[in-house]
Order: sequence, then C-alpha cells, then structure tokens
Amino acid sequence: MNKKLVALAVAGVLSAPLAAQAQTANVTLYGRLNLTLEAVQLGSSSQENWIYRVSSNSSRLGVRGTESLGGGLNAIFQIESSISGDAGGGTLAGRDTYVGLQGGWGTVKIGNFLAPYDDIHPIFGNVPTLTTSILSTAALWANAPSSKAQGGFDARLGNSVRYDSPNFSGFTGSIQASTSENTTHGMVYSMGGFYNAGPLQAGLAWEHNQSVRGAGLKDDAISVAGKWNFGVASVGGVYERLDYDAASGGSLKRDFFGVSGTFNLGPGQLYAAWLRAEEGKGSAADGTQIGGTVKGNDTGADEYTVSYTYPLSKRTLTYVGYVRVDNDNNARYTFNINPLNQSAVTGGLSMQGKPQGVVAGIVHFF
Repeated sequence: MNKKLVALAVAGVLSAPLAAQAQTANVTLYGRLNLTLEAVQLGSSSQENWIYRVSSNSSRLGVRGTESLGGGLNAIFQIESSISGDAGGGTLAGRDTYVGLQGGWGTVKIGNFLAPYDDIHPIFGNVPTLTTSILSTAALWANAPSSKAQGGFDARLGNSVRYDSPNFSGFTGSIQASTSENTTHGMVYSMGGFYNAGPLQAGLAWEHNQSVRGAGLKDDAISVAGKWNFGVASVGGVYERLDYDAASGGSLKRDFFGVSGTFNLGPGQLYAAWLRAEEGKGSAADGTQIGGTVKGNDTGADEYTVSYTYPLSKRTLTYVGYVRVDNDNNARYTFNINPLNQSAVTGGLSMQGKPQGVVAGIVHFF
C-alpha cells in the first residue's frame, strides 16, 4: 500500500509542471467553409455550353496557439489544413503551417506559408469575397494560377523562414527565404514594406526565384499597390512587372496594372475591378510561354469582375458575382482559383481562352 501511495505522489509531482504548462498555452480551433454554385464557360461564343459546378474556395480547418515564455516572449504555432467542402477530403497541414517566436522585436517563424509578395493582393483585390473563388483578382496578377515551377509568384512556400517587423506608426516590413531542397542553389526570396493607417493602405513587394523553374534561371516580380478609403467607398490601384529568364535564351517581361473600387451599399459591399496584363516583351523568341504569359503580339489580357457581398451575421455571409478573363488571341490566362481545363491552344482558336463565370456563394466562419 505504501509503494502505491509513493507512486501516486511521484506521478502527481511530475504531472504538475505539465498541467501548469497546459494552462499557460492559448489554443484556438478555427476554420471556414466557403462554397459556391457556379456557371462557367471556357470559350467566347454564346453558343458554347455552360458548365455547372459546386466549388470549395480556400475552405480550411486549423488550430493555432500561443504560449508565454516570459519577458514578453511568446512561442507560436499553427497547423492549417485545406478542406474540399464540395466533394470531401482535403490536405493535412497543406495551408499555412508553422512554429515560431514572437516578441516586441517582431515575429520569426519557420514552416510552410504564403510570402510577403502575397500581402499585396488584398490591397487592390476582392477582399469582400475573401480574395478567392473564380472571382479572385489574381487571374493575371503574379501569374498566380501557375505553380512556382511554372513561373507563378503568388504561392505558398515550403521550407521557409520569415521575419515580420512590429508596427511602427502604421509601417511594417517582412522578409522570407525558402529553399528548394531538391535543387542545387534553388531559392526563393520575398520581401515587402507596407503602410496601413488612416485612410491609406499601401505596399511594395519584390520576389526572386533562383533556379526554381530550371537550373540557372532567375525570375523576378515587383508589385506596388495602394488604396484610399473615402468612407462610403475605397479606390485601389496596382502595378506589377514580371521579368523571366527564358530557358531557350533571352528574357520575357510583362507589365500589369489595374484599378478597383469597394462601395458600401446597404449592409453589404459592392466590389468592381478592371485589371490588364500587357503583351509579353523582351529578347526571348516569339511564342515563348511562362505561366500564362506569352511573348509576342496579341498576348495581353483583361480581367473584369464585379460582386456584391451581404452579411447574414457576424459569422456568415453570402455573395454573388461575375468574372471574365478576356484573353487576346495568343494569351493563355485562366481563373486563379478552381481554373477551367484550358487547352494549350491559343486564345483565338476553338473558342478557347475567354473563361467567364457567374457565382453565388455562402461562407461560414467558426
């Protein structure tokens, strides 16, 4: 009996620090389901059949937490998984997942997450509809529908280390490095500076891909955006320059710009944007393609989007919208989220290359 009492006493002593540690940690389970009904069309002919879909748009389930380490220093973590709410399934830890430290000097984290370059998008993008679904205003910007290996710049980067500065009177800065562990000297570097105070929100970001698409190839993107809030409405603008090394030699460059407006209309918000990707230029051969960008004449594209978002409660909102990616004859852009199966032929052939769609969605946060 005495041995049992001693064992219980020892177990109690050993478990006490663990219980105390558990009490100091702040852990939150969170998520959102964002589902849409869509009618989409790939070509430009009114005679082409429409496709009807149910889509899941950046739906997620995550857990995040903070533990006080004393002296103003905190340990932080997050594990965020994607959810395919339309057909079931998902990817464990497939979204922003990291562990790090946070203090008065800023935040350092390591793991898999979006880069500072992505922080430009909400400044001019479709924030009322969560910058996702086929309404996403990154169909042209950053070659976002393309993966890193295909020349995209709006991507979640694995094997990353990131530093975010504290807020200095509205100014913040971020820098991130990601190593391509299966490629010699393969790296991605991204950095950005941002201002958000009063009616003005602005940002400047740069990203560099080194030996990501292929050994020795270097790609760069720089983007600047700003938005001014007038109270009843806000107006935003964006400019971007992409600069690729072509595998066959020379360079492929592309300019992009756009304007957007968000208007408070009743209890909801009306959003509209026009975005333009110019023709691919540079010293690469005509027809050179990286992502949706092609070198030569008739390779530009326009994106038009309009939506209205209506909140049903603090946790549930609905929205409707329309989007069109109007490719020139030789351009090959598509939706950023849930893209259509666009063939490799150019925009003017076989009625390909002018994807458009109408959307009705509902989102619940928890």
